[in-house]
Amino acid sequence: MARRTASTYELTINGTSHKALISSWRCPGLTMMTEEHTDLEARIIKDIHCKEIDLVNRDPKNINEDIVKIPGCPGTYFVDQVDFEDVIAEPEGTYSFDGVWKVSYTTFTVSKYWCYRLLSTLLGVPLALLWGFLFACISFCHIWAVVPCIKSYLIEIQCISHIYSLCIRTFCNPLFAALGQVCSNIKVVLRREG
Repeated sequence: MARRTASTYELTINGTSHKALISSWRCPGLTMMTEEHTDLEARIIKDIHCKEIDLVNRDPKNINEDIVKIPGCPGTYFVDQVDFEDVIAEPEGTYSFDGVWKVSYTTFTVSKYWCYRLLSTLLGVPLALLWGFLFACISFCHIWAVVPCIKSYLIEIQCISHIYSLCIRTFCNPLFAALGQVCSNIKVVLRREG
């Protein structure tokens, strides 16, 4: 005899939560899934670690916004956003030849552009591998060491706090209550002599 079962699954892909109702007919040796199950299965099979890369906006979360040059705000210039005019300037009266100035400008701009490209080509992938490994190690330590240690500490400190409060109630409360009774009979009278 066939029987129908239904389950709700929640799947998060690239930060978007998807809910799907999967219903199936269960028979001995036969399972017929609905169309929604195949859609969910296709999403699960898709490698969630490979998302499409935006080649236009390469800083979508603006983590390097302090590197962008802000007009009228001195001190916001950094290495990769420094223009020729920010580095080399000739005051009036000490101008070089126009051709030298143009060639210097072109040399600065092109060498900065290609040097960055060359360094990112040579070192970008190894550094990405290094940073990926470092953040994987940090995540691993946080998940498998830091959080369990903190949870263990909180459990142990809760036990110790119960013992501590029991000791305070047992030994200190009667002592301080007795001292309070003794001191409640003390009266201070101030007199002026004069």
